[in-house]
Amino acid sequence: MSSNRQLMNIPNILTMVRIAAVPVVLVLLMFESRANSFWAAIVFSVAAITDWLDGYLARKWELVTVLGKFLDPLADKLIVMVALIMLIPLDRVPAWAVFIILAREMLVTGLRSIASSEGIVIAASPLGKYKTIFQMIAIIGLLLHYRYYWFFGLEWEILYPSMHNVGTVFFYVAFLLTVWSGADYLFKFFRVLTR
Repeated sequence: MSSNRQLMNIPNILTMVRIAAVPVVLVLLMFESRANSFWAAIVFSVAAITDWLDGYLARKWELVTVLGKFLDPLADKLIVMVALIMLIPLDRVPAWAVFIILAREMLVTGLRSIASSEGIVIAASPLGKYKTIFQMIAIIGLLLHYRYYWFFGLEWEILYPSMHNVGTVFFYVAFLLTVWSGADYLFKFFRVLTR
């Protein structure tokens, strides 16, 4: 019964909703259009909100579980990586930058596994949180991309190229934070090991 309670608490359900959003974003971008890009941005935005909300509720209600600790970072990585990879053939992000971001995520995940197996705890850096915030904003901007029609068919041309440009600026800031936080984690890892 307790394991079921652990599994079915609200923060974990929100995390599972975020995982369920991954194939939705994938399919919408596979059949890319102005409408599908818009809906992909909406789904991604909801997933980004649940990222903050599930952590907040888990801490507030003291529902931090082993399952949640595993699923939460997995859900974050899946939704971000799927969105970035799908944006490559749409020519909205450069493949080389996405490759480096992916490599950083795999490196840090591998180092965390090694540290955990050795009973080592490496404190999370605020850089990782800033990186995530900038990534989320960047991806939403890059997903929106097009001009949209609002308010009785009036076209608000300011949304394009400005939304795409905002997404691009945030993407490169997120890229720099990704590399910086990865290097910071690597430095901390080797510093702890050599003590």
